[in-house]
Amino acid sequence: MTGGERTTHSRRDVHGPRGAVVVGGGIAGTTAALRLADAGVPTTLLESRPRLGGLAFSFHRDSPAGRLTVDNGQHVHLRCCTAYTWFLERIGGAGLAPLQRRLDVPVLDVAPERPRLARLRRNSLPVPLHLASGLACYRHLTAGERSRAARAALALRGLDPADPALDDVDFATWLHGQGQSDRAIRALWDLVGTATLNARAPHASLGLAAKVFRTGLLSEPGGADIGVSRVPLGHLHDTLAGRALRAAGVRVRTQARARAVTAAPGGGWTVHAEHGQGSAAQHREHRADAVVLAVPQHEAHDLLPEGALPAPGRLLEIGTAPILNLHVVYDRPVLRRPFFAALGSPVQWVFDRTGPAGLGRGQYLAVSQSAAQQEIDRPVAALRERYLPELARLLPAARTARVLDFFVTRERAATFDPRPGVGRLRPAARTSAPGVCLAGAWTDTGWPATMESAVRSGTTAAREALTAVGSTYDNDPVPGTTRKGGGMSSADQGGTSGGPRRTAQHQPPTPAPRAAVPPRAAPNAEETP
Repeated sequence: MTGGERTTHSRRDVHGPRGAVVVGGGIAGTTAALRLADAGVPTTLLESRPRLGGLAFSFHRDSPAGRLTVDNGQHVHLRCCTAYTWFLERIGGAGLAPLQRRLDVPVLDVAPERPRLARLRRNSLPVPLHLASGLACYRHLTAGERSRAARAALALRGLDPADPALDDVDFATWLHGQGQSDRAIRALWDLVGTATLNARAPHASLGLAAKVFRTGLLSEPGGADIGVSRVPLGHLHDTLAGRALRAAGVRVRTQARARAVTAAPGGGWTVHAEHGQGSAAQHREHRADAVVLAVPQHEAHDLLPEGALPAPGRLLEIGTAPILNLHVVYDRPVLRRPFFAALGSPVQWVFDRTGPAGLGRGQYLAVSQSAAQQEIDRPVAALRERYLPELARLLPAARTARVLDFFVTRERAATFDPRPGVGRLRPAARTSAPGVCLAGAWTDTGWPATMESAVRSGTTAAREALTAVGSTYDNDPVPGTTRKGGGMSSADQGGTSGGPRRTAQHQPPTPAPRAAVPPRAAPNAEETP
């Protein structure tokens, strides 16, 4: 499946003890490398880009409004994302992505003649009563629709997301069977599901949808409380992650693209990589007892050694789904809340990113559009013509504000496609090639393609790699990720040995960069955000 590609510059780079090589410096690869290094395994991380972070990154833009630090997309997490919370703590960024005290999502519907604002919120009562008052006051549904939604939620709570039969059914079909109207699906279920699954209900696996709603909304009262980074994503997933990796002893090599993984003479593996770019690129060989491939599924297919998977072509059947992000800078504040969701408009979610971007005057809004297959390739001018009037409909203050900058970021393969049947295609971390493991949000974590799934996959892959190098481990410090052989087991099951293990040295909390300021608190409910 692979073939090493050599340049005119070639040298052998063999280190001993051989330890582990992690290919890919996104969240999954960073997690795997940290876990391996914390267990005392000499670890090298290879990343083809000049930075870490994968698809959760930032870049600088010289805008007419001034120099901005721009996130490629809007990434949030929930309180139920316990593994990602561990990751933030491990890299010293726990205080930089605060969670809401309680779930509170302003939802503005501009379809009626007079726009109406409602809130999706919870109280402190036990599940499922924690959502009862919020649903009862959710004005975007009729009283009958609210009652039927409550019954559907209770039915959803009774589903087992791990049941393979659920993977063959689409979420919309199940919702219609529970008496949910198309209007209710748009105003409630898709409002949450599209953003978390990156697919609308007719195109989403019921198994993955059940995972999202059960874990976030129907397991713990605070499970769906939303966390938003108040610093650029690059500060978390590149700067702080890189600092934590190096402090743990990981040899981080950026601009190093793995080209092949082959069996090494005498056992173990050789990762063939090109370091550098263009005519200055050098071919190096990294020997390892374990290799973690934390790259997208199509790259993993090309790198896996022969025989690693019984049906490697199935990786190519895992589709991808796009996310489109629109960035608008106004000359004055037009939004008084940290974020809101929209109905009756093509706009989905809008976030205030003024502080993290370092904007000194005016306001910078990021519009996040999931499941954007129909618009991902539309020209910037067409998107501007479509969305600026929509933002003016949603935000009265935007009607008189001057637009200083409008630009677009596109992730055509932002996530794996969560359509029905994808569950049987997602591979476990362990492969048939001893010591070669897979990681990535697209692997079989039971979660949709989220940062939580990425951390869980990296943890599981590291555990399998530890077994391959003969290292011992105890229960993982990463909540909810105890696995054996690629299958999730209960968290109270121990590791393969009770022997000593290096304790993870967590990074101390890191101050936010000067450009970052805390998000503004949302005021009380009003008719406009």
